Amino acid sequence: MDLRLPIGLVFTLYGIMLAVYGLATNGDPMYAKSLDLNVNTTWGGVMLVFGLVMLYFAKRGKKA
Repeated sequence: MDLRLPIGLVFTLYGIMLAVYGLATNGDPMYAKSLDLNVNTTWGGVMLVFGLVMLYFAKRGKKA
């Protein structure tokens, strides 16, 4: 089994959940302390992109 597939699925799922949570808590005063940057949204997007890249490479690797 290609390890990139489950890693991609986990990071994509967690990235989506974290980004949605970050968007839902946007404007919360608790997050205004971190330089007005919602860290949940930022890192959720990073995790989502990483998960999608891993899924892409897993799918591309199966064709070879």
